[in-house]
Amino acid sequence: MTLVDTPNNGNSRNPFLSLDYEPALESLGNDYYDEVAAADFLQHILRWRNDAVLPTLGLDPQAVTDQDFIDAFGLFEGRKPLLALRYHGYQFGEYNSGLGDGRGFLYGQVRGTDGELYDFGTKGSGKTPYSRGGDGMLTLKGGMREVLAAEALHRLGVKTSRCLTMIETGLSLWRGDEPSPTRSSVMIRMNRSHIRFGTFERLHFFKRPDLIGKLLDHVIEQYYKHLIAEKDKYELFYSELVQRVAELAAQWMAAGFCHAVLNTDNMSITGESFDYGPYAFIPTYEPHFTAAYFDYSGRYCYSNQPGICKLNLDMLQEPLRAVVNKADMETGLSKFEEYYHAKYCSLMLNKLGFTDLEHPEAEELVKLTIQFLHDSQVGYHQFFYEMARTFSSKWRDELGFILEGSELAPPLGSSSVFDNWCLIYHKILNNYEPEEIDVIARNLTYYNPKTVLLRPVIEETWEAIAQEDSWQPFYDLVKRLQNGE
Repeated sequence: MTLVDTPNNGNSRNPFLSLDYEPALESLGNDYYDEVAAADFLQHILRWRNDAVLPTLGLDPQAVTDQDFIDAFGLFEGRKPLLALRYHGYQFGEYNSGLGDGRGFLYGQVRGTDGELYDFGTKGSGKTPYSRGGDGMLTLKGGMREVLAAEALHRLGVKTSRCLTMIETGLSLWRGDEPSPTRSSVMIRMNRSHIRFGTFERLHFFKRPDLIGKLLDHVIEQYYKHLIAEKDKYELFYSELVQRVAELAAQWMAAGFCHAVLNTDNMSITGESFDYGPYAFIPTYEPHFTAAYFDYSGRYCYSNQPGICKLNLDMLQEPLRAVVNKADMETGLSKFEEYYHAKYCSLMLNKLGFTDLEHPEAEELVKLTIQFLHDSQVGYHQFFYEMARTFSSKWRDELGFILEGSELAPPLGSSSVFDNWCLIYHKILNNYEPEEIDVIARNLTYYNPKTVLLRPVIEETWEAIAQEDSWQPFYDLVKRLQNGE
């Protein structure tokens, strides 16, 4: 990857500046945002460009230069107004009316080649009216971590934002949770929407049901277009949001991912995962694993994620009652567990090598898998990777061959849970013809990559940057994550 540290060259043919930006949210009026100006930075060094997302924007990666990224997203020229979005939120259960975009803004909205509307949102671009005494900046390590999280989750099938680019800005920052001074960056996030549950909660706080209705119509028009003509579109919207969020929680859980800060201002109205701060992937199946050092009560621990998502949906009903029938929303929310359970079982079966499995023992296999992982405390991700690494057609012939050659497998007879797991897995395999076994092997390899974004991996990658300014380990890691290696 080429590094660039040069001033704006004034290239009017910059493909990012030539995109057909749509003032979708801006057209609603300034009840939802404040116009802001970006900070000026000492330097602009391109550290990351996500060529994988450019085709969605109709751009050929080979036709986009590093300088194009710098000119569009480092200097912020050619894009006015820049909008700091207004929202509130429940943070660790307490309502906070002092929130809003405090270190970023909505840069612009573009229509992808798939016909969907996408946001470009900055992180680390300077102070706004909602910075609350902060500097409005993002550390370089924080930007790097978000790039890694988004790419890892995307490859694992999680509905997530992606990072379009990250630019080092030359400032020194002081942080209590990082060795300081530390380096700074601006990151550009690309996702469906930056409208949050907290966006509606703010309007309810100010007693503006008219603005709630206006915003909800906008959300349906842009992100739930198939509901526009429905008579009960508001109720259907909420029911679909419940399903999207339930399935998102299932995606996190199957991926072994702990978001860490599931406040309502971090919940997207499109049911998309975004804003990765102190996240972590679980090393072993520990339900009470907590990613954020400041989550003293474990409110947002790994196993609490589905319940917290449901609670946030429940709290969203309060502002939506201005438009949506309360009883209908309760009916929609009552299906959360059903949606979550179905999606979680399906995803876990994928990790076990199966797709569209209707075998009567399938659900029991998932339960035994989780029980074994919990009781044994073997590596969560390593277990599934070892299945992929050691799998062979012999597993169908004799259950004693299952996980043969793996140090994770206890001897048969030493663990009743593992023995029962082997029995069921062997039984299910015998429902497949010999030529179908290769499909299971490919599924295991696809759904269980070797590279896992555990904390030591992130720290080792950052140390190369912090100590030697060596970025190749970062680029190599991103490539492995993207390719599922």
